[in-house]
Amino acid sequence: MTHFPHGAYRRRLRLVVTASDHAAGGVVDGGLEDDFHYFTVRVAHDGASVHEVTARAIRWPWTTCPAAADRLHTLEGMELSPHCLAVGDIADPKQNCTHMFDLAGLCIAHAARGGRVGTTRQYDVEIPHQAQAGGDVVVRCDRDGEPLLAWTLDGRRVVAPEPYAGAPWRRGFFRWAEEALDVDTAEAAIVLRRSCDIGMGRGMDLDAVERAAELERLMGGVCFTMQPEQIQVALRHKETIRDFDADPDAALAEGPHLTD
Repeated sequence: MTHFPHGAYRRRLRLVVTASDHAAGGVVDGGLEDDFHYFTVRVAHDGASVHEVTARAIRWPWTTCPAAADRLHTLEGMELSPHCLAVGDIADPKQNCTHMFDLAGLCIAHAARGGRVGTTRQYDVEIPHQAQAGGDVVVRCDRDGEPLLAWTLDGRRVVAPEPYAGAPWRRGFFRWAEEALDVDTAEAAIVLRRSCDIGMGRGMDLDAVERAAELERLMGGVCFTMQPEQIQVALRHKETIRDFDADPDAALAEGPHLTD
């Protein structure tokens, strides 16, 4: 069995300053791994703007996903911003791989914060499988090993605590977070909100879907693979689902590492 209809979906994101020079700028390496994905992104900058963005697909759900790395070059030249959503002002998220694009935004925000080599930010998210059934379930996001956010979900809405219980769940949560919260809390809330959607895939037998086109009515246009040019040729990359519930620290084993 490769779909794990039990336990919790877990996602780890790690951002590391791997080069820093006050005169020449620096480099931030980012990694994202969960049940379904493992991507890394590298952002090189001059201290004021993005110089180069590269990405690597280590584990991915559709055969077309790795090609989305080239779309990130659109971000080159943008000003550094502490807001992880700033990348959406430069490029269309739906024309990109959702996960590479989100990770690039986080890397750019980490670069904007500055710091010496080794400066790290890490998010760990837990979405219990029971969240799919409705009823009160607590989802969590830790930052740098410390508890940060815990939301009680009832289906697809937050019921506690405030101010999240009053936030729009669809079509507006990200912008609400940036307007209602300080920049660091907003970033964490955006990470957790995205994970809530992706985590709902845990336990589904996604390998039973042979071609992305089978999902066109449900997901058409939402990301790079689901665009018309790719959806008709994208095949399922089977047997790539992983379970980190028993060992969350196994995620991002290939880096970027905390000691880079």
